[in-house]
Amino acid sequence: MTIRVLLADDQALLRSAFRVLVDSEPDMEVVGEASDGAQAVRLAKEERADVVLMDIRMPGTDGLAATRMISADPALAAVRVVILTTFEVDDYVVQSLRAGASGFLGKGSEPEELLSAIRVAAGGEALLSPTATKGLIARFLAQGGTADDDHDPARSARLGTLTVREREVLVQVAGGHSNDEIAERLEVSPLTVKTHVNRAMAKLGARDRAQLVVIAYESGLVRPRAE
Repeated sequence: MTIRVLLADDQALLRSAFRVLVDSEPDMEVVGEASDGAQAVRLAKEERADVVLMDIRMPGTDGLAATRMISADPALAAVRVVILTTFEVDDYVVQSLRAGASGFLGKGSEPEELLSAIRVAAGGEALLSPTATKGLIARFLAQGGTADDDHDPARSARLGTLTVREREVLVQVAGGHSNDEIAERLEVSPLTVKTHVNRAMAKLGARDRAQLVVIAYESGLVRPRAE
Protein backbone atom coordinates (compact mmCIF):
# COMPACT_ATOMS: atom_id res chain seq x y z
CA MET A 1 0.00 0.00 0.00
CA THR A 2 1.32 3.43 -0.94
CA ILE A 3 1.71 5.93 1.92
CA ARG A 4 0.13 9.26 0.98
CA VAL A 5 2.27 12.12 2.32
CA LEU A 6 1.37 15.79 2.69
CA LEU A 7 4.14 18.38 3.07
CA ALA A 8 3.40 21.46 5.21
CA ASP A 9 6.21 24.04 5.35
CA ASP A 10 6.32 27.72 4.43
CA GLN A 11 9.69 27.29 2.71
CA ALA A 12 9.19 26.19 -0.89
CA LEU A 13 12.78 25.01 -1.21
CA LEU A 14 12.40 22.60 1.71
CA ARG A 15 9.11 21.29 0.35
CA SER A 16 10.77 20.64 -3.00
CA ALA A 17 13.61 18.74 -1.35
CA PHE A 18 11.20 16.65 0.71
CA ARG A 19 9.09 15.93 -2.37
CA VAL A 20 12.05 14.60 -4.35
CA LEU A 21 13.06 12.40 -1.41
CA VAL A 22 9.59 11.01 -0.70
CA ASP A 23 8.63 10.47 -4.34
CA SER A 24 11.84 8.50 -4.87
CA GLU A 25 10.48 5.74 -2.62
CA PRO A 26 8.31 3.01 -4.20
CA ASP A 27 5.98 2.77 -1.18
CA MET A 28 5.10 6.46 -0.75
CA GLU A 29 4.05 9.52 -2.70
CA VAL A 30 3.53 13.24 -2.05
CA VAL A 31 -0.14 14.08 -2.57
CA GLY A 32 0.02 17.78 -1.75
CA GLU A 33 1.99 20.76 -0.45
CA ALA A 34 0.84 23.42 2.01
CA SER A 35 2.52 26.68 2.98
CA ASP A 36 0.46 27.24 6.14
CA GLY A 37 -1.51 25.26 8.69
CA ALA A 38 -4.99 26.05 7.40
CA GLN A 39 -4.08 24.82 3.94
CA ALA A 40 -2.53 21.69 5.48
CA VAL A 41 -5.76 20.81 7.28
CA ARG A 42 -7.81 21.32 4.11
CA LEU A 43 -5.47 19.29 1.92
CA ALA A 44 -5.18 16.50 4.49
CA LYS A 45 -8.90 15.91 4.03
CA GLU A 46 -9.11 16.54 0.29
CA GLU A 47 -6.10 14.39 -0.61
CA ARG A 48 -6.76 11.64 1.96
CA ALA A 49 -3.25 11.95 3.38
CA ASP A 50 -1.87 9.22 5.63
CA VAL A 51 1.00 11.27 7.07
CA VAL A 52 1.52 15.03 7.32
CA LEU A 53 5.07 16.35 7.68
CA MET A 54 4.25 19.52 9.60
CA ASP A 55 6.52 22.49 10.24
CA ILE A 56 5.73 24.25 13.51
CA ARG A 57 6.47 27.85 12.60
CA MET A 58 4.37 28.95 9.64
CA PRO A 59 2.53 32.24 8.95
CA GLY A 60 -1.15 32.48 9.78
CA THR A 61 -2.27 29.14 11.19
CA ASP A 62 0.90 27.54 12.54
CA GLY A 63 1.71 23.85 12.76
CA LEU A 64 0.60 23.55 16.37
CA ALA A 65 -2.89 24.91 15.64
CA ALA A 66 -3.14 22.78 12.51
CA THR A 67 -2.21 19.65 14.46
CA ARG A 68 -4.97 20.37 16.97
CA MET A 69 -7.46 20.87 14.16
CA ILE A 70 -6.51 17.58 12.50
CA SER A 71 -6.65 15.71 15.80
CA ALA A 72 -10.07 17.15 16.64
CA ASP A 73 -11.64 16.24 13.28
CA PRO A 74 -13.18 12.74 13.30
CA ALA A 75 -12.86 12.64 9.51
CA LEU A 76 -9.08 12.88 9.92
CA ALA A 77 -8.74 10.29 12.69
CA ALA A 78 -6.44 8.12 10.56
CA VAL A 79 -4.08 10.98 9.68
CA ARG A 80 -0.72 10.94 11.47
CA VAL A 81 1.21 14.18 12.00
CA VAL A 82 5.00 14.22 12.22
CA ILE A 83 6.30 17.55 13.50
CA LEU A 84 9.41 18.92 11.83
CA THR A 85 11.44 21.20 14.07
CA THR A 86 14.75 23.02 14.00
CA PHE A 87 15.27 22.40 17.70
CA GLU A 88 15.46 18.98 19.31
CA VAL A 89 14.01 20.29 22.59
CA ASP A 90 11.16 22.70 21.98
CA ASP A 91 8.12 23.60 24.08
CA TYR A 92 5.97 23.62 20.96
CA VAL A 93 6.88 20.02 20.20
CA VAL A 94 5.44 18.75 23.48
CA GLN A 95 2.33 20.87 22.98
CA SER A 96 2.01 19.28 19.55
CA LEU A 97 2.23 15.80 21.06
CA ARG A 98 -0.53 16.72 23.46
CA ALA A 99 -2.54 18.04 20.55
CA GLY A 100 -2.30 14.72 18.75
CA ALA A 101 0.97 14.61 16.81
CA SER A 102 2.53 11.18 16.46
CA GLY A 103 6.05 12.44 17.11
CA PHE A 104 8.70 14.82 15.97
CA LEU A 105 11.80 14.89 13.83
CA GLY A 106 14.64 17.39 13.68
CA LYS A 107 15.09 19.12 10.33
CA GLY A 108 18.75 18.14 10.48
CA SER A 109 17.90 14.43 10.41
CA GLU A 110 19.33 12.17 7.74
CA PRO A 111 17.10 11.35 4.73
CA GLU A 112 16.82 7.73 5.88
CA GLU A 113 15.51 8.91 9.25
CA LEU A 114 12.81 11.01 7.61
CA LEU A 115 11.66 8.15 5.41
CA SER A 116 11.68 5.79 8.37
CA ALA A 117 9.65 8.28 10.41
CA ILE A 118 6.99 8.41 7.70
CA ARG A 119 6.72 4.61 7.60
CA VAL A 120 6.66 4.31 11.39
CA ALA A 121 3.98 6.98 11.75
CA ALA A 122 1.86 5.43 8.98
CA GLY A 123 2.09 2.08 10.74
CA GLY A 124 1.00 3.57 14.07
CA GLU A 125 4.12 2.41 15.88
CA ALA A 126 6.42 4.36 18.21
CA LEU A 127 8.07 7.31 16.52
CA LEU A 128 9.81 8.84 19.52
CA SER A 129 13.17 7.30 20.28
CA PRO A 130 14.01 6.45 23.91
CA THR A 131 16.30 9.48 24.04
CA ALA A 132 13.60 11.77 22.70
CA THR A 133 10.98 10.33 25.02
CA LYS A 134 12.99 10.74 28.19
CA GLY A 135 14.93 13.82 27.18
CA LEU A 136 12.22 15.91 25.55
CA ILE A 137 9.08 15.12 27.51
CA ALA A 138 10.60 14.49 30.93
CA ARG A 139 12.76 17.59 30.76
CA PHE A 140 9.86 19.74 29.63
CA LEU A 141 7.55 18.51 32.37
CA ALA A 142 10.31 18.82 34.97
CA GLN A 143 10.49 22.50 34.05
CA GLY A 144 6.82 22.92 34.85
CA GLY A 145 5.44 22.54 31.36
CA THR A 146 2.11 20.96 32.31
CA ALA A 147 -0.23 23.61 30.92
CA ASP A 148 -3.68 23.45 32.49
CA ASP A 149 -5.32 24.36 29.18
CA ASP A 150 -3.93 21.21 27.57
CA HIS A 151 -4.54 18.91 30.54
CA ASP A 152 -7.35 16.38 30.19
CA PRO A 153 -8.59 15.25 33.66
CA ALA A 154 -10.80 12.61 32.03
CA ARG A 155 -7.77 10.81 30.64
CA SER A 156 -6.09 10.78 34.04
CA ALA A 157 -9.26 9.35 35.58
CA ARG A 158 -9.24 6.57 32.99
CA LEU A 159 -5.95 5.29 34.39
CA GLY A 160 -8.13 3.46 36.91
CA THR A 161 -9.55 1.34 34.09
CA LEU A 162 -6.15 -0.12 33.24
CA THR A 163 -5.20 -3.55 34.50
CA VAL A 164 -2.10 -3.97 36.62
CA ARG A 165 -0.19 -5.33 33.63
CA GLU A 166 -1.36 -2.52 31.36
CA ARG A 167 -0.10 0.03 33.89
CA GLU A 168 3.22 -1.77 34.08
CA VAL A 169 3.53 -1.68 30.31
CA LEU A 170 2.54 2.01 30.23
CA VAL A 171 5.31 2.85 32.69
CA GLN A 172 7.78 1.06 30.44
CA VAL A 173 6.48 2.87 27.35
CA ALA A 174 6.90 6.19 29.17
CA GLY A 175 10.49 5.19 29.86
CA GLY A 176 11.12 5.08 26.13
CA HIS A 177 11.45 1.30 25.82
CA SER A 178 10.51 -0.60 22.68
CA ASN A 179 8.08 -3.52 22.69
CA ASP A 180 10.95 -5.99 22.48
CA GLU A 181 12.70 -4.35 25.44
CA ILE A 182 9.49 -4.31 27.48
CA ALA A 183 8.87 -7.96 26.66
CA GLU A 184 12.30 -8.87 27.96
CA ARG A 185 11.87 -6.80 31.12
CA LEU A 186 8.43 -8.23 31.94
CA GLU A 187 9.22 -11.72 30.65
CA VAL A 188 6.35 -11.84 28.17
CA SER A 189 6.16 -11.98 24.38
CA PRO A 190 6.42 -8.82 22.20
CA LEU A 191 2.94 -9.64 20.85
CA THR A 192 1.56 -9.59 24.39
CA VAL A 193 3.18 -6.21 24.99
CA LYS A 194 1.69 -4.85 21.78
CA THR A 195 -1.75 -6.08 22.88
CA HIS A 196 -1.42 -4.31 26.23
CA VAL A 197 -0.23 -1.11 24.53
CA ASN A 198 -3.19 -1.14 22.14
CA ARG A 199 -5.64 -1.74 24.98
CA ALA A 200 -4.12 1.10 27.02
CA MET A 201 -4.41 3.41 24.02
CA ALA A 202 -8.07 2.52 23.59
CA LYS A 203 -8.92 3.00 27.27
CA LEU A 204 -7.04 6.30 27.58
CA GLY A 205 -8.24 7.74 24.29
CA ALA A 206 -4.69 8.04 22.94
CA ARG A 207 -4.18 8.23 19.18
CA ASP A 208 -0.79 6.55 19.38
CA ARG A 209 2.19 5.66 21.53
CA ALA A 210 3.48 9.23 21.72
CA GLN A 211 0.29 10.38 23.45
CA LEU A 212 0.53 7.46 25.87
CA VAL A 213 3.86 8.88 27.03
CA VAL A 214 2.40 12.34 27.56
CA ILE A 215 -0.57 10.93 29.49
CA ALA A 216 1.72 8.87 31.71
CA TYR A 217 3.70 11.95 32.71
CA GLU A 218 0.79 14.38 32.98
CA SER A 219 -1.27 12.01 35.11
CA GLY A 220 1.59 11.52 37.55
CA LEU A 221 1.88 7.79 36.85
CA VAL A 222 5.49 8.47 35.87
CA ARG A 223 7.57 11.22 37.44
CA PRO A 224 10.31 12.96 35.43
CA ARG A 225 13.74 12.51 36.93
CA ALA A 226 16.48 15.05 36.81
CA GLU A 227 19.35 13.82 34.65
